[in-house]
Amino acid sequence: MSFIIYPAIDMRDGKCVRLTQGDYNQETIYGDSPFDMAKQFVDEGAEWIHMVDLDGAKDGRRINDEYVLRVVNELPAKVQVGGGIRTEEDVVHYLDQGVDRVIIGSLAVTNKELVKEWLGKYGDRIAIGLDAKDGFVATHGWIETSALRAVDLGQELADAGAKTFIFTDIETDGMLSGPNVDAVLELAEATGAQIIASGGVSSLEDLRILQAVSGSGVAGAIVGKAIYTNKFTVKEAVEEVS
Repeated sequence: MSFIIYPAIDMRDGKCVRLTQGDYNQETIYGDSPFDMAKQFVDEGAEWIHMVDLDGAKDGRRINDEYVLRVVNELPAKVQVGGGIRTEEDVVHYLDQGVDRVIIGSLAVTNKELVKEWLGKYGDRIAIGLDAKDGFVATHGWIETSALRAVDLGQELADAGAKTFIFTDIETDGMLSGPNVDAVLELAEATGAQIIASGGVSSLEDLRILQAVSGSGVAGAIVGKAIYTNKFTVKEAVEEVS
């Protein structure tokens, strides 16, 4: 199975930012143009771009979608997007305009039945974003933690047709402390689905470790802060796993 690198572009107020452990008060701005950042990543060999509308995640509506659609329309990469997707209209808005995959996060907790319906309709163009703190799912831009275990929710949604999960360990996100490989593998085993690991990747060695377990269902890694703080380039990451 090929292992895919997903460079991350988190958008707030139309800028490229990174939050530490999802804290909106711990923000670093890395660029004024999501499009320019995406173009740089594609020029370095990225086949996919992972985009997150942080304003949308917090407010529960699409806010930075114009930047997503510009990347879709003008660059030769696939795009997955999350943040602020709360209605079927939001899903259709993105899919009809060429986004390859939409990521459903909070709604998978607050309205599971609706999300199961969408999985039936849109299949693998829907990815489930499971953001976990100590194994429990966090929602609404990580502001709230639910009583649901990520593994249990993952199993239930996989049974409903979910083929791709993006698993973020909040404790490691933006900390450059290495990914939580055990938690990623636990989810892969429980769901039988493709798991994209997010959070903590700090070195090419971390990517090697994740790629080494790709046979167990770990399909890729989202890389953010490590790229922005020059730990390695997208080109180096893509070459490492190809």
